[in-house]
Amino acid sequence: MSEPISLFTKLANIHIRYVTWRRGAKVGSDRFGNVYYRSKDTKAGTRERRWVLYAGEPDASKIPPEWHSWLHHTTKDPLPEGSSAFHKPWQKEHLPNLSGTVQAYRPPGHVLAGGKRVPATGDYEPWTPS
Repeated sequence: MSEPISLFTKLANIHIRYVTWRRGAKVGSDRFGNVYYRSKDTKAGTRERRWVLYAGEPDASKIPPEWHSWLHHTTKDPLPEGSSAFHKPWQKEHLPNLSGTVQAYRPPGHVLAGGKRVPATGDYEPWTPS
């Protein structure tokens, strides 16, 4: 499923892709379609630059943990995706932040989820001045 990209993002991507073509070396990509790069040349005594080209609209919550640790220089190389050595049985699959989207969580009683909730014991009673 392809998400719409704003005009501003399209124009910014022209410059970003040019700089990436000139100065970047592709490291890999993730299951969401994001592509990760490092700088081709790094001066002595400085950290290498690392960046990501997002698939679709840029949103930092789209980066899975394996690549997040690499981008922030926590690990030297990216962790293998879906590796059973790092995956715990209680962990859920990574999802981007869904707030503000149709897929966002809406608890029972939320206006956009029907607006009705089941009464609870000792239910809330609003304060009324006497």
